[in-house]
Amino acid sequence: MHHSAGRFVKRGYRFRVTAHIRRFADLTGPQVAELLTDTTILVQPLGAIEQHGPHLPLSTDSVVATAVAEAAVAQVGEELDVWLLPTLDYTKSNEHAWSPGTIWLSATTLLSVLDDLGRCIATTPAKRLVFLNGHGGNSALLNVANRELRLAHGLMTFLTHPGVPPDQGGVSPADELGMGVHGGTDETSIMLHLAPHLVDMSKAERRIPDAIALNHYVRFGGRVSFGWMSNDFFPDGYIGDPTSATAELGKTLFDGAVRGFCEALREIKAFNFGRPA
Repeated sequence: MHHSAGRFVKRGYRFRVTAHIRRFADLTGPQVAELLTDTTILVQPLGAIEQHGPHLPLSTDSVVATAVAEAAVAQVGEELDVWLLPTLDYTKSNEHAWSPGTIWLSATTLLSVLDDLGRCIATTPAKRLVFLNGHGGNSALLNVANRELRLAHGLMTFLTHPGVPPDQGGVSPADELGMGVHGGTDETSIMLHLAPHLVDMSKAERRIPDAIALNHYVRFGGRVSFGWMSNDFFPDGYIGDPTSATAELGKTLFDGAVRGFCEALREIKAFNFGRPA
């Protein structure tokens, strides 16, 4: 990242911020004790290095989570006393373990990493830790970690996403029949906005498991969940319709994700389990 004309420009990305990003890792040891307080918020982005079909890079989830986190911290970091931790790129991506290039941690390993992270953060004055998760395969484990870190280290822990994954009740475009869970319209659009040089639309095709979309219960986002590997549906491992993706839609989705995260950070700042202030 280099500084130019008052902007921080991430090399190769369209993403821009117009304010200084408060990066935890840039502090000195003494500054941690001097600048952080018990109302400081630490943001931990989580991405993934995993296959996203032939049209998107392995880094997709990390690119999105990092960009949303950076933009939000640039906007409200000073106001709300938010500091950005380095993105955790290797996470629980074993639904893509079949594909060379996917680098994944086991659930046990990732939970141990998160516990270690919480133990270290608990030595600082900060008490609020927010996971901004760009990979839906992490979500269930992060909800477990929220409580484990609360119990073990006394932290106030929170989990949010740039957008709620469709397999967890979020929405995807109507043409995807609610099945745009990986490498589909929205994800491809955001990458066209953030890093178009990493997207190959000539290899994008519609991949929708139409029969599942007819189910009331056993479907993505339905009341009955199921274990799955990404190549259970199609051999190229993505589920959605990237052919409808546009950079314009990506900008809209990205801006909405940043705005939503900023609003969430305001509530996290004031959150106290409903106790009187």
